[in-house]
Amino acid sequence: MTQPHDPRGNLVRPYAVTRGRTEPSRDIPIEALLHASPAAVQEARFAGHDKYRMAVLCEPKAISLAELAAHTRLPLGVTRVLVADMVADGLLQLHSAAPKTGFTERMDLLGRVLGGLRKL
Repeated sequence: MTQPHDPRGNLVRPYAVTRGRTEPSRDIPIEALLHASPAAVQEARFAGHDKYRMAVLCEPKAISLAELAAHTRLPLGVTRVLVADMVADGLLQLHSAAPKTGFTERMDLLGRVLGGLRKL
């Protein structure tokens, strides 16, 4: 899905989008899948432009945090903060593919994904 160029991207600093917050309220892995219901899209209209765009992208099918950042052309950290807010508000559902145990296991998963991509 091609998004039209958003002229605000040249004017709004990332810290302004997150209201100065740099850490998300919860840890969301980069490979986590996010999905929005049609009702969430309607509610997100009142949550702000960026959150509405994210809800629309996540409605038809689940999309990873990394893909969401790429489609919205927002830095990954900014996307992570906004998505954490949306999950807390019930606008998005989080489906994590990462093991629940910790950082080492997530790094192993990312290493296997990277190895697979290099083989392509």
